[in-house]
Amino acid sequence: MEQQKYNDLKMGERGAVISIVAYICLSALKLFIGYTANSEALRADGLNNATDIIASIAVLIGLKLSQRPPDTDHPYGHWKAETVASLVASFIMMVVGLQVLYEAVSTVFGETHETPDLISAWTGIFSAIVMYVVYRYNKNLARKINSQAVMAAAKDNLSDAWVSIGTVIGIIGSQIYLPWIDPLTALIVGLLICKTAWDIFRQASHHLTDGFDEKQIEFYKKTVLALYGVKGVKEIKARNYGSNIVVDIVILVNSKLDIRGAHDISTKVENVLISKHDVYSVHVHVEPNEKYLEH
Repeated sequence: MEQQKYNDLKMGERGAVISIVAYICLSALKLFIGYTANSEALRADGLNNATDIIASIAVLIGLKLSQRPPDTDHPYGHWKAETVASLVASFIMMVVGLQVLYEAVSTVFGETHETPDLISAWTGIFSAIVMYVVYRYNKNLARKINSQAVMAAAKDNLSDAWVSIGTVIGIIGSQIYLPWIDPLTALIVGLLICKTAWDIFRQASHHLTDGFDEKQIEFYKKTVLALYGVKGVKEIKARNYGSNIVVDIVILVNSKLDIRGAHDISTKVENVLISKHDVYSVHVHVEPNEKYLEH
């Protein structure tokens, strides 16, 4: 299973590389058209894509570091590097989002608003289509390999698709003699960037502080209690280790079982959690339960 996890991380690199290539091309296109066609919203969108390059590179580095085997400093491996990469990506996105907001507000309250050329709208439509395709690819890949970092990249891709659509709306609005809509849309772009950054930060920090879904733990508990020989679950904990799930569980068994019998039950618990719930590692502790005696 461990080798498969490393292979999954290798596949995840492909999604990060595709995002980087897409962002480089779209960022250059948007910034060029944004300045030549005089579109504040398209420039903001292009700046967003420029920082997305850095964020995607951070994700790629995190995926590569996660593949390193355990060493003396990291006896459990480097799996959390993937989650740290997501955290770094959220910081980068938040800084850019705040910068875009500042520039957009300055433009909104400025004295003049120039109308952008219609070619900037076509650029936004093209960019939205490209980013939606990249989003679908990375979303499916993230689900396939269960990667937090790739899913964070996918969310960023979708956010960029919506941002481009918003940009198009602002540009078209300026064409009907409402030029203030274009910088106002840039303001919305900045808010969307900040929201996406916050969502990614919240999920990554939740995983890094060993937060876990309580409902998922209940699913694990029900699965274990359904096994023959398990008389109860005294304690169960779970945490994320990168894209991997680690479960610590204390089960109760008949107090008259010998060591071999107790070991067989603990092995059964470990195997069912791994096979049924795709848990990476299970630590089972067995305790006797005096309430359940076999005659």
